Amino acid sequence: MTNELQGRPAQIAAMRERAEADMRRIGVDAEFIDLLVETFYQRIQAHPRLGPVFDARLAGRWPQHMEKMKRFWSAIALKTGAYGGKPVQAHTGVEGLVPELFPEWLGLFAATLTDIAPTPEARDWFMTTAERIAKSMFLALFYNPADDAPAAPAA
Repeated sequence: MTNELQGRPAQIAAMRERAEADMRRIGVDAEFIDLLVETFYQRIQAHPRLGPVFDARLAGRWPQHMEKMKRFWSAIALKTGAYGGKPVQAHTGVEGLVPELFPEWLGLFAATLTDIAPTPEARDWFMTTAERIAKSMFLALFYNPADDAPAAPAA
């Protein structure tokens, strides 16, 4: 048991080192993550449909949200362990958050990556990750198993 507990910090450190090395190879570091978050959320705020939904929820708290999103993406890309939030709970009950906004969010994220990603590999990695996150969030917020119930046979 003691060896297992002592090995865990080393395992976590090795995982972070691998993640940082992998991200470095595709041009991603903490500075890029900061730029990505800043650029993307500036575009969110200016977007005619996404902006009002985000601003209604974050008015007066944008700086805190930006820092949280930087920690979120750093935790995912660089395995920093810096994010400990509950994204599904944070998005549950957000006024105006409807399924139709998810493709717009992803489209804006893709456009941001196209404009600023340091390499095509970085763009692809972040886009694939964002799509997976969006699908998970969408299912958590909007999926209803009853919608999958088989239709009654025609009489």
